[in-house]
Amino acid sequence: MRKSGVLLPVSGIPSKYGIGTFSKQAYAFIDSLEKAGQSYWQILPLGPTGYGDSPYQSFSTFAGNPYYIDLETLIEEGYLTKSDCEKYDFGDNDEYVDYEKIYFSRFKVLKTAFRNSNIEKKADFQTFVKENSYWLDDYALYMAVKNSFDGKSWSEWDEDIKLRKPAAMKKYREKYAEEVAFYIFQQYLFAKQWFALKEYANKKKIQIIGDIPIYVAFDSADTWANPELFQLDDTLTPVAVAGCPPDAFSATGQLWGNPLYRWDYHKKTDYAWWMKRIAYCYELYDVVRIDHFRGFDEYYSIPFGNPTAEYGHWEKGPGYEIFKTMKTQLGNKAVIAEDLGFLTKSVINLVKKTGYPGMKVLQFAFDPREESDYLPHNYTANSIVYTGTHDNDTTIGWYGQLSRRDKKFAKRYLNIRSNKDIQWEFIRAAMASVSDTCVIPMQDYLGLGGEARTNMPSTLGTNWKWRMLEGQFTDELAERIHDMTKLYGRLPKQSAGKS
Repeated sequence: MRKSGVLLPVSGIPSKYGIGTFSKQAYAFIDSLEKAGQSYWQILPLGPTGYGDSPYQSFSTFAGNPYYIDLETLIEEGYLTKSDCEKYDFGDNDEYVDYEKIYFSRFKVLKTAFRNSNIEKKADFQTFVKENSYWLDDYALYMAVKNSFDGKSWSEWDEDIKLRKPAAMKKYREKYAEEVAFYIFQQYLFAKQWFALKEYANKKKIQIIGDIPIYVAFDSADTWANPELFQLDDTLTPVAVAGCPPDAFSATGQLWGNPLYRWDYHKKTDYAWWMKRIAYCYELYDVVRIDHFRGFDEYYSIPFGNPTAEYGHWEKGPGYEIFKTMKTQLGNKAVIAEDLGFLTKSVINLVKKTGYPGMKVLQFAFDPREESDYLPHNYTANSIVYTGTHDNDTTIGWYGQLSRRDKKFAKRYLNIRSNKDIQWEFIRAAMASVSDTCVIPMQDYLGLGGEARTNMPSTLGTNWKWRMLEGQFTDELAERIHDMTKLYGRLPKQSAGKS
């Protein structure tokens, strides 16, 4: 069945207090998606972020980002007053997140809410703690201990707690009991607010497309609590780390620095940790986009300590076996395989064997020197088409940078007669394509340029900051999106008769 959706990170919602949250504006965004005849809201990973603010480098693969907890809801529930929130500086630019100001204010406000909550006596809180103890206990202790060591990575902690010796675990759990309880409280609020928002979306027939990064951060509760899962030596130092080899975009490749998996160990456990991780994703989301799908076929291994990714090599991943296990244990789940970049024959075969739809990105299509798999006439129905992803420039920003030759080809291919509202010609091409699903970044619907780009890979400082302004997603825009969605047969069935 043909469907479409919109890509917008939660951080991009125009909520109060400096960053997008699970706010009334998020509910309004879902209402607008419904008016626009959309079936999906695609977001980025929801985990708590650290240095660089990337959702792909999280302190936990299970925990949620406390920045997304809506403070206005906490005011309504009596945990906070308006003056509690307004005494802090969350930044003064509604179009961009000031992460430094958020970091130095958000936790102070949430600490006030925690002290006002008397939360530990509430039955639903106790149930949450019990049901999530398999990851929550380690995460909350990890964050409390990390704070006690001035934010240092667990690899720089004192030896006893770094190695999780029982006496040290007991000592720190008792010493920082209040801080541990505070981090559990944050996760309770996150889950309560997120699942309420997701339920609202689902009632409106909007499904959530979530994102699972293939790797976890070295500086994370996951690595600290489960070192046996990763390629670490006897001192718990990585043997090798993840990244991408040199290519046309980067002469020295991309050095991500994530620890690599010990796939032989995972196989022995029947991929138990992975199955828990994926099962939890399907509580959070309706559809899961698996980032860097290629890494399950072969992964790029860079010796730890190398300053660049130039001298890595490829090693075999778990292949189809992990997905066979997933289908056996969890059933047939909705998955999107992020299969972008250079694909070997074996990766292509793996995607085909799983049956998962791959991704098609229009911005990758327009090079007249060679026939591209990203040109719409080469698509198959079992695919997801995007004008661009969170790693691309906006369509207007990208089009403005195109070479003369590539722009000429794009104009000829799409029969473009005018540069006015050029993004709509690319949206039209995506919508008209044979791909079962079409997802368009919100910035393209708003007609924004490169200033609204979400992320530029391999850079720090300006990423993950863009926010939509209140009132930008107008009823007129929703109607225009609806009309195009209807024209190309992507409306949900219940909306098909709407004019």
